[in-house]
Amino acid sequence: MLLVLAEDLWWVGDMGRSGIRDIVGLIDRLEMDGDVESLSIYTLGPDYRALLIAVDGIKPGPSDSIMTELPHIKAWRNTYKAFGAKPQKTRNSLEALTRRAEAGLPRVNRLTDIYNAISVKHQIPLGGEDLNKYVGPPRLISATGVEDFETSIGGEVVVEHPDFGEVVWCDDAGVTCRRWNWRQGPRTALTDATTSALFILDVLEPVSESVLAAAADELASALRKSSPELPVVQRVLHGPERS
Repeated sequence: MLLVLAEDLWWVGDMGRSGIRDIVGLIDRLEMDGDVESLSIYTLGPDYRALLIAVDGIKPGPSDSIMTELPHIKAWRNTYKAFGAKPQKTRNSLEALTRRAEAGLPRVNRLTDIYNAISVKHQIPLGGEDLNKYVGPPRLISATGVEDFETSIGGEVVVEHPDFGEVVWCDDAGVTCRRWNWRQGPRTALTDATTSALFILDVLEPVSESVLAAAADELASALRKSSPELPVVQRVLHGPERS
């Protein structure tokens, strides 16, 4: 099962020069993908929702100045197990950040610092991508295992491949984030120079729609502190049972 953020409804290319345009919606279009038909995204996580936020015209710049039983962390651990991932080895982004929060969250760049803080505060996995580095539309798929994932090990660029059935975000050039929200790749990473971005908020039960909306509102508000007129567009993707 392939979840596509339909290309005809989502303007990705040329955002930095022309701004957000032609964004008339984000919908989930489901298509069968042969070998992974039985590994439907919504079979693994029936209550899964993704809130996507696109922004353009960001003012670039550097940074400004019992764990496993937490409800949303526990839900993500169980969902990871559903597609064969070991949550003790590959922690979802929310759990990894929450474990580091007491000692202080890592400082990366302004945009990443903002979404990391909101992720921990609202207990929601949250990732950010540079839209100008995307090749084609973002897609959430059950991997076949042949997709390329470009990463870095010891300073060297290496290409890995996801496991069969692993849930990944990707574009036409390859995987952008492995295991739903475990590890993002450097190719589409946010930097100090990013001006157009896509933020993905992943949620499962017991997170309510109001909590998801509050996190999205806080993210938009934080982004607009340095760019008050920043255009922000958001859509929620969900399974058919939540229609």
